[in-house]
Amino acid sequence: MSTAPNVMIIPAKVQTAESRRKYHQLRVAAYCRVSTAQEEQQNSYQVQIAYYTDLINRKKEWTLAGIFADEGISGTQTKKRTEFNHMIRMCRNKKIDLVITKSISRFARNTVDCLEYVRQLKDLGIGVIFEKENINTLTMTSEFMIALYGSFAQAESESISKNVSWGKEKAYREGKVQFQYKYLLGYKKGEDGKPEIVPEEAETVRLIYTLFLDGYSMSRIKKLLENKGILTSQGNKVWNESLIRSILKNEKYAGDALLQKTFTSDCITHKIVKNHGERPMYLVTDHHEPIIDRDTYNRVQQELARRSSKRKVSDKTITEQGKYSSKYALTELLICGKCGTPYRRTTWVSRGKKLIVWRCISRLEHGRRYCPDSPTIKEENLHRGIIRAINNYYSCRDDIKRILKANISSVLECQGQKEILATEKRLKEIDQARTDLVGLIASGGCDEDTLDGDFAKLYAEEQDLNERLKMLKLQNQTSDETQQKLDKVTKMIEHEKFELETFDNVLVRKLIECIKILSKNEILVIFKGGYEVRSEIE
Repeated sequence: MSTAPNVMIIPAKVQTAESRRKYHQLRVAAYCRVSTAQEEQQNSYQVQIAYYTDLINRKKEWTLAGIFADEGISGTQTKKRTEFNHMIRMCRNKKIDLVITKSISRFARNTVDCLEYVRQLKDLGIGVIFEKENINTLTMTSEFMIALYGSFAQAESESISKNVSWGKEKAYREGKVQFQYKYLLGYKKGEDGKPEIVPEEAETVRLIYTLFLDGYSMSRIKKLLENKGILTSQGNKVWNESLIRSILKNEKYAGDALLQKTFTSDCITHKIVKNHGERPMYLVTDHHEPIIDRDTYNRVQQELARRSSKRKVSDKTITEQGKYSSKYALTELLICGKCGTPYRRTTWVSRGKKLIVWRCISRLEHGRRYCPDSPTIKEENLHRGIIRAINNYYSCRDDIKRILKANISSVLECQGQKEILATEKRLKEIDQARTDLVGLIASGGCDEDTLDGDFAKLYAEEQDLNERLKMLKLQNQTSDETQQKLDKVTKMIEHEKFELETFDNVLVRKLIECIKILSKNEILVIFKGGYEVRSEIE
């Protein structure tokens, strides 16, 4: 006869904070946090630490496991809360039995994070006591209350974020500008609180702008700065192209400040995004002393736009975007006179010897199919032809002198002309107003004594304007001083000598708009301003 096995049930002993209390003191940790300078004194960082130290030491069943405090850090995210994360690690290492904190909003203003960490600690048998809400997370009904209060805390955080954003926009509208000097090369905070130019760093900024307008690419500027040992705003020896591009695009170097370029899209994640028109932006002009004059800054912006908008010229290019070449100026300027396609620099190798030539890209990629007559030009011959064209351009000194002299004379003689015309117009208006007043008196429409004040005002204004008109006409006359200026400029033009001997990429970029290959023996050089010179090539 079989008998049932004798089984004795041994109840599980879950090691929780409640059960451990019977055997030894609980290791209690306190967590404190303040996130803004506007917190009241009783909630302040130092007061919270003192309070919890005293509270834990007064209870015999508790022993202090540590005070963890984050000062001046937002509670919407736990990633940046160093002390909070340290406390959680100690809990996982079973060095803490109980956590106490003032309220759910002190623990976290993000409902998801709050519940996640509470559950993690509960699984470890560790409770969290929220004093303000009178919640112990080890009780069965506490999670619902935590979620509820956590939602309130998150809503409070969102409200604070909106208030902060409103305050920032108000400051923007009033033109209040804050500089991040740590990342701004060329400026430092002056004694009066306003931006002050740092001469050495300002020279670096000017160098970057000059090199860019001379045709240098971002990578070439980067290499040059590093070779010269020039440091970034943060003291680094290594530059990157994005930093150089940001310097070229930064309106602060022209004395302006564009506000709200970025904004915080989510107060929980604190994600900062670029403002593409979702929020208004505010431009404060002439806010501080510029490092770069406005004309240079505007030309750099135009060149940035030109380079970024280049279209592809080769069918082998995967994208529709063209590529800017800073090494050879002719890559940007040389076009086929037959089909309008740009030329490309090519290396031919014959019997171990290299020959540099320029060829139409259409001819290179499609043979004679679309451009059967475009010539191949040796680079050295092309350079000589361009040098001749530039020297020819400068040799037209008489034409340049005549045009420049006429323009200077016109400008000098017309100084104040607009103000003279405006003054004469106002004098006619005063004369007409006086006539109207006399007519009003003659018709009996108004008493003469009543209009005495109006007559006096018109007379006083007329006297002032007549004096001003005399002075303007005197200044506008072509005086001996004006003639001396004309003679000086004319003499400078007559004695100016220029003759280019070697090909210069920088000079070619500055002077020439484009170069058309007309035939294997002739090119058409079109200078900026429209002046054209035909030049022979060998």
